[in-house]
Amino acid sequence: MNTRTLGTLGSVSALTLGGGGLGQVWGATTRDEAIATVHDAIDGGITRLDMAPTYGRDSEAERVIGETFAGRLPAGIRITTKCMLGNPPRSEVFRRLSESLDSSLERMRLDHVDVFILHGMIDASAPDGATTRGSLDSFRETVLPAFERIVASGRAKAWGITGVGIPNDILNVLEGEPKPAVVQCIANVLDSAGGMHRWDGPAKSREIIAAAAANNVGVMGIRAVAAGSLTSALDRDLPPDSPESHDFERAAPFRAVANELGLSPAFLAHQYALSMPGVSTVVLGVKNREELRECLAAEAAGPLDAEIAERLSTLAKQ
Repeated sequence: MNTRTLGTLGSVSALTLGGGGLGQVWGATTRDEAIATVHDAIDGGITRLDMAPTYGRDSEAERVIGETFAGRLPAGIRITTKCMLGNPPRSEVFRRLSESLDSSLERMRLDHVDVFILHGMIDASAPDGATTRGSLDSFRETVLPAFERIVASGRAKAWGITGVGIPNDILNVLEGEPKPAVVQCIANVLDSAGGMHRWDGPAKSREIIAAAAANNVGVMGIRAVAAGSLTSALDRDLPPDSPESHDFERAAPFRAVANELGLSPAFLAHQYALSMPGVSTVVLGVKNREELRECLAAEAAGPLDAEIAERLSTLAKQ
């Protein structure tokens, strides 16, 4: 597999195995199949695994990691995990981050992670007590020092943020000091955050990716298939008025192009995300080996033809 540079963290595989599929966020699988998928991902050249406590019932994705490796990661394999902090009282920030990471490490049977990522939105207007978004002031005054303390403790080598939310607030963090080592950004042909889009205005995902690259912050591209909207068929029941159902209808021209090229929509969606300028690694949401094989093949196919990429990029403007 090709490798790329992930900001200041050095070389990384072009694909990262995410925990959403392993934790059954994107449809049913089994623990045995999830473990087999992790092994095949590593055999296929993937060097980074991206987990979170919220990926699956009882943090299933992290438990998959614990059972797969029993605390002994193969050489060169790096793990990231996250914490959905919200906007608690500032006196509780370090404790909550620290306890969340300790619980994740216990489930994964590890003593440290490569990157510890703030899950949820950064929002300058977040109210006190919000559960999925934290205020920009609190981030500057309490979250950043807490991350620095955690890195100093050795339990994480670096910290990062989720770059999905109020664009100006994310850009503020990327351009400030100290900078995150990584940012997770929407990277799909529709520029869509789907159900994660809970603010007014566009996502500005490409602007965020460009700002991260300009500031030497590694970009982990997420939602390459737009939560299933860029596949042949949604693999879970969703209300017809859901953002993903809307995106699936909006993506009909994309599926037509895939058919014209003789490719599956998922293959083309991953190839497109891998071809986006500034994206260091694309995080996969696969839940089994069959889905993984298609992603590995998309990466092996190389960059998308520039003319086709430009043609597909017009979909984001429709």
